[in-house]
Amino acid sequence: MKARGGKSIYGASVGILMLDARFPRIPGDMGNAVTWPFPVLYRVVRGASPDRVVRQGAEGTLDAFIDAARGLVADGATGITTNCGFLSLFQAELAAAVEVPVLTSSLMQVPMVNALLPSDKRAGVLTISGSNLTPAHLQAAGVPDGTPIGTTEGGQEFTRAILGNEEELDVDLARADNVAAALQLQAAHSELGAIVLECTNMCPYAADIQRATGLPTYSMVDFVSWFQAGLSPLRYPLV
Repeated sequence: MKARGGKSIYGASVGILMLDARFPRIPGDMGNAVTWPFPVLYRVVRGASPDRVVRQGAEGTLDAFIDAARGLVADGATGITTNCGFLSLFQAELAAAVEVPVLTSSLMQVPMVNALLPSDKRAGVLTISGSNLTPAHLQAAGVPDGTPIGTTEGGQEFTRAILGNEEELDVDLARADNVAAALQLQAAHSELGAIVLECTNMCPYAADIQRATGLPTYSMVDFVSWFQAGLSPLRYPLV
């Protein structure tokens, strides 16, 4: 048997492009390494703060994201993802810049989830900032026109703490904001059959949202786990 080289790091398929942030990343958050049942590679894109990416449309950061993605691939990643759903804006450019699969946004799940639902139901999106989630973000991710959108804006804790890059987070209040926003989305749209969480920082609250609404709830952690399964399929005994 001969081993082959060519990389700096082995055994981690998924490379995660991280925003330059200081807010707490609790278990279930993409930026907390204990979230993952498989190893991942991280690279922080300096200067790409939550405010800049979400509220300022990630203006001026594309080259930095491309450089970071290429660095992750050089280190050993065989697939690239990000930790912000608003980076759907860069899906085409990042996919063209590296020779591995790229998954920028949880929003890309919406068409797939719609295909799973009865014909009279459709998926809705829960976002950290409804006022900044534009048609361009949705179109880049393949989200159909008219998709119901809910937001945690106006809540007590979650949107303010994350986008404000605060170093303290009241987890119970953040959970309450997410559940309340999901219930509002459900109440406003009788056709809602599932919820896709745009924000990767919502992943720790997916179970709470599902329990409160009774609806299937899909997060970026789910999506990246599916992504990883294709990059490194399980090898079964005797095969």
